[in-house]
Amino acid sequence: MSENAFGPAWSASLARVPEATLREWLALALEACDVADKIAMEHFRRDLDLERKPDRSFVTIADQGIEREIRAMITARYPSHGLVGEEYGTADGDAPTRWYIDPIDGTHNFIRGVPLFGTLIGVEHDGELQVGVISAPAMRQRWFAYRGGGAWSRGLDGERQIHVSRVKDLADSQLLYGSSRETARSGLMPGFDSLISDAWRERGFGDFWGYALVAEGAAEAMFEVGMYPWDLAGPVVVIEEAGGRVTDVNGERRIDAPSFVGSNGHLHEEILRRLRATA
Repeated sequence: MSENAFGPAWSASLARVPEATLREWLALALEACDVADKIAMEHFRRDLDLERKPDRSFVTIADQGIEREIRAMITARYPSHGLVGEEYGTADGDAPTRWYIDPIDGTHNFIRGVPLFGTLIGVEHDGELQVGVISAPAMRQRWFAYRGGGAWSRGLDGERQIHVSRVKDLADSQLLYGSSRETARSGLMPGFDSLISDAWRERGFGDFWGYALVAEGAAEAMFEVGMYPWDLAGPVVVIEEAGGRVTDVNGERRIDAPSFVGSNGHLHEEILRRLRATA
């Protein structure tokens, strides 16, 4: 990928279907998030029936209920579309159009009563992500985008178009990350400590919140390890339509890698080099 392959015009060039279709998909994703928000808030900060997943992470009844409802809505409207979800796996995985669903991103926040959780939806066509939505009901905030339509935020301050920052100097940057412990254990970002020590400010804002802040221009980069495609499909479109850039730590633009770096684009190459540096 070229170092200059980012920005709104470049993102718009990735549209694979007519704008009318993109708008239809976005409308359904927003409608699905209305349903998800209601279910999530019915359970948030109330007694939860918790189970253990095979990977020992928590899953809630809210997680499962949200994904079931979203999958049903998509299938009713677009029966030929594929589905990729955190709770119920993949259906029609070879379909040209696939929907990625993360019913509650930030499950542990949800469990502990922290309002930083949200539903993520991404729509892919012919291998290219086309629509992305992040809905955070406890924050009363949403971020959404489609190729060529710009990135938008909707919340208590109304609806507004958002853009990544123009900061080009690491010393002036605010860098965000998921878990410093998991990053160190992974060995994928050996230069992590050195990088954040040279930034103006660093904070551990994990999950969707870090991506939203990059898209809004409130931070210059967000990086983490150990994600899944449904964690990234929605945020990728929002960041890229806001003018930013997303890759794994090796510079490959993909959502199935064990690492992820989203930035304002201007600092991306420097951040990648610094994260990979071993000395």
